[in-house]
Amino acid sequence: MSTDVDQLATQLSGSLGGRAAALPWLWPALLRALARAAPVTLDELAAATGHNLAEVRAGLGALTDTEYDAYGRVVGHGITVNPTPHSFEVDGHRLYTWCALDTLIFPAVLDRAARVSSPCHATGTPIHLDVDPQRVASIEPAAAVVSILTPDGVTSVRSAFCNQVHFFASATAAEPWLREHPDASVLPVREAFDLGRRLTATLLVGVGTSYC
Repeated sequence: MSTDVDQLATQLSGSLGGRAAALPWLWPALLRALARAAPVTLDELAAATGHNLAEVRAGLGALTDTEYDAYGRVVGHGITVNPTPHSFEVDGHRLYTWCALDTLIFPAVLDRAARVSSPCHATGTPIHLDVDPQRVASIEPAAAVVSILTPDGVTSVRSAFCNQVHFFASATAAEPWLREHPDASVLPVREAFDLGRRLTATLLVGVGTSYC
């Protein structure tokens, strides 16, 4: 792993780690449930995690930006049934993610391969990836990159971080965006995958799983 990716992983773990207290027991179970492409009830999460309803409610309260339907069921957190630019197909289910990095992180959490489609944020050029739990199997176009920034004072992960993490068809295509976001950087897709694995291992401390 490159020094730059190591540094980014350390910085992002510090910036985004505030939600980690709720993550080790709840976050992976929630993602696996959402990957079935159906609303998730609190009772289902309680059964999946072995925690009671009060603990599940408190845990969800710590996961900012969680999406609910009109019946109070969870329909999105990182993975969502609500359309975004980032299409994420798993086991034949068409889902979406909040950001480009999510598409690289979640196959490892789910232990499932995913087909990813997303437009270049600058040019609209279609970007397609095949991502499995251990690697990015294919990238089209091969020069695609992912934008990364380190937010300060995170209260909403989605607005402070996810909404700025895009795919670009190339580093050149990302240059105008980088001029507008001088504190950001871009990584080739496979380096972004390595960053995601590092972050996931940090966030899942306590569940006995490592993706590094």
